[in-house]
Amino acid sequence: MWDTVLIFDARKFARKYAIIYSLVLAVLLIVPLITYVGLLLQIDEAKVKLSLDSKAKEIMLSMQNYKNSDKIYHFPRYKEYSAALYDERYKTIFSTLDFKPNTLTEGFHHYANRYYYVYPLPKGYYFGASILLVETVHTSSSIYLYAFSVLIAIFIALFIFSLLLLRNFSVPFEKLNRQLDNFIKDSMHEINTPLSIINLNVDLFVGKNGDNKYLSRIKSASKTLATIYNDMDYLIKQGRIEYTKKMIDMGEFVQNRVDYFQEVANLKNIVLDIHIENGVMYHCSKTKLQRIVDNTISNAIKYSNNDTRVLISLRLVEGRVVFEVEDHGVGIKNVQKIFSRYYREDEAKGGFGIGLNIVKQITEEEHIGLDVKSIPGKGTTFTYTFPSQ
Repeated sequence: MWDTVLIFDARKFARKYAIIYSLVLAVLLIVPLITYVGLLLQIDEAKVKLSLDSKAKEIMLSMQNYKNSDKIYHFPRYKEYSAALYDERYKTIFSTLDFKPNTLTEGFHHYANRYYYVYPLPKGYYFGASILLVETVHTSSSIYLYAFSVLIAIFIALFIFSLLLLRNFSVPFEKLNRQLDNFIKDSMHEINTPLSIINLNVDLFVGKNGDNKYLSRIKSASKTLATIYNDMDYLIKQGRIEYTKKMIDMGEFVQNRVDYFQEVANLKNIVLDIHIENGVMYHCSKTKLQRIVDNTISNAIKYSNNDTRVLISLRLVEGRVVFEVEDHGVGIKNVQKIFSRYYREDEAKGGFGIGLNIVKQITEEEHIGLDVKSIPGKGTTFTYTFPSQ
């Protein structure tokens, strides 16, 4: 038997809302995380400033301790720090820098991943230098990596928690879904058997005793019920079965379906006016084609006024197969809504509102053009244009 997906998919429900719930909470937690990361970056920058200040004082102390008796002054060099001396005209006296600073104003500066401090020096001292610059290359990648890791950990933890919570929450719905699934499958099986018996015995009775209006009504009702049954059966199997395609004589197929609904039309004294071109062949799924043809013809009969005509045509237009059904009935007030599942414009006409939804799905899957023109109170025309092959 097939698994129906008409009602509730517990796993899909849990995954979907676990992701949504986790994202919402993660976004809410991002605000304090950003604040915390901002504080870490400020602390990190303060450490860099402190280290630069410390190295600057070491260099200044080294220059102060230099004695003129020494022939050579060895400027302090560091693995992670660079320095430079400038005169009052910003001319370089000495430098271990590997870049050109964009400013020499006093204070702390940050350019890309370079941090440097500019210190003013007393004039006429420190070898005639007026400015000392100390620089280091520093990145905060460890902080950003930490923040990213925390964010991922939060999302994973929230997702796991939400998934477990929602799965437990969905258990009653999943149980109800299974019960409803079994009920639908059992009901479909139970309906099919008596429906077949009714049609068989009516045909046998007509063949033995002749037709009458009461038997016609029984047969018409059973065919209407059979159409609903076929729609439900298609809906249940949808996505579970891949329908094979074969070359079909479209004219013969449409004529057979018209003959099938003839008794339903006779009850309302509706004339089925048929215009079918011979020899129209098309490669498609017979099951999908039947859902299109049956639903369109049965709806045309259902919503037509008594003693009217339903025009059914099949023709080739510029190499494309065009199937058209025109009725003279109540018309459609809202053409866009009729393809929504369970939507019915006239509750009194019955049905479940799934036929045209199935038709719409099939036309989209098979790239079949569908045009609906309707005038309320006058009638409706459904036109299907099959893609060329």
